[in-house]
Amino acid sequence: MPDETVLVVNAGSSSLKYELRDAAGGARLGRGMISRIGLDGTKLRFQATGEPAQERPLPGASYADAIAAMFGRFDEVGARLDGLIGVGHRVVHGGTTFSQPVVVDDDVLAQIDALSSLAPLHNPVAVECLRLMKERDPDLPQVAVFDTAFHATLPWEAYTFAIPQDVAHEHRLRRYGFHGTSIEYVTGRTAALLGIPEPEVNLIVCHLGNGASMTAVRGGRSVDTTMGFTPLSGLVMGTRAGDFDASAVLYLLQSAGYSPDDVAQLLERRSGLLGLGGDSDMANIRDRAAAGDEDARRAVSLAAYRIRHYVGAYLATVPGVHAVVFTAGIGEHDAELRAAVCDPLGHLGIEVDAERNGREVPDEGHVIGDGPIRVAVVPTDEEAEIAHHTVALVRTGSPARPAPAPDPSETKEHA
Repeated sequence: MPDETVLVVNAGSSSLKYELRDAAGGARLGRGMISRIGLDGTKLRFQATGEPAQERPLPGASYADAIAAMFGRFDEVGARLDGLIGVGHRVVHGGTTFSQPVVVDDDVLAQIDALSSLAPLHNPVAVECLRLMKERDPDLPQVAVFDTAFHATLPWEAYTFAIPQDVAHEHRLRRYGFHGTSIEYVTGRTAALLGIPEPEVNLIVCHLGNGASMTAVRGGRSVDTTMGFTPLSGLVMGTRAGDFDASAVLYLLQSAGYSPDDVAQLLERRSGLLGLGGDSDMANIRDRAAAGDEDARRAVSLAAYRIRHYVGAYLATVPGVHAVVFTAGIGEHDAELRAAVCDPLGHLGIEVDAERNGREVPDEGHVIGDGPIRVAVVPTDEEAEIAHHTVALVRTGSPARPAPAPDPSETKEHA
């Protein structure tokens, strides 16, 4: 066991994922997940590096029980935590309050809690876990890393909705963007892969998983992103509709007998690949399509079309794009989707090499297209990014990457 370690905690609406990392080199030492917290069938799954995964039931576990079980499991496998220097927490929403990771004190905790209305399923449980960890060891630094923070550099034109601005300000209605921790990590790794200084790299990053988004990166900064006020907008996702006309929502409410909860369930839980092709898993959709299921084939086609649509938009947003980058579960593993996105874009200088596209992706990523705009596949690692920021804040008082300078295109301060 290394002399110093850092713990990364990712609290979901009914789950707790965690990883123990070497503070010096970032190597993963163990990881686990406690699922269905507060529901029937709660269980703990843990895997030490080089060991098979183990599971056990945790009937009726609360988040307090889950944290106790997490530490208990570390003790059982002999993972001594004497050298633990800090805990990094993924927090979904930082609003406009937090544009970079922070060490959590009582004031910061209260501010995160005050943002719970913007992420009601996630921020409250993050606050609960932060409180529980601080109660367990008041002297151990707790660091919050926000999923929205990387998008704090969006220019006014990209984040502003064209509605009366007094309404927007009163209700905090704007584009926030999500997946920021993943995009930040992938931006840095891609810059290194391409041999371009991170402050100079221009990318279109496609984070494609069950939740999916795209981000335009100019000079290492986020300047546009497909997700908006919530993670619903943009691409076709596993169960989310992506872009959807607000007037259609009004029609469902006013003329079709839908309640607000009905609409939320429709757009968040019953749409996307599931609504189009009968399954939320892209691999299963592909199997259905290969077996002749036309709905599944059309679902894949629409998902690829929506990605191409935003590639085109972001080429207009970011002059001199160096690469289109695929990451996350689908982006890293679905060569067919990458080809379906890129093959029709040869006229824009985007193309993939079929042989390289079909190879297994190395940990550091690789380039699969050498056209004027390169195409790369770069595995993401949000936990590594959280650990990196946590170690930096604990040791130096500053995040791993400084807060970005204001966008020179911004001529005035906007709320």
